[in-house]
Amino acid sequence: MRMTGSADPAETARQLAELRLEHRDLNAAIDRLGLDPQADELTVKRLKKRKLWLKDCIARLESALIPDEPA
Repeated sequence: MRMTGSADPAETARQLAELRLEHRDLNAAIDRLGLDPQADELTVKRLKKRKLWLKDCIARLESALIPDEPA
């Protein structure tokens, strides 16, 4: 997923929705793999790393939606 520097709140909200959906899907996949004793540990680690990256992206986009307050 490529994050744009768009100042368009609608575009940012669309990106947020996509990232949240991918994050939720990854969480479900990680949970399923956790129940499988034969699951590939490297795959699980990669999924967890991607999930963490998505969480950071979501936080940045949410921050971008908050209007700047004058000092």
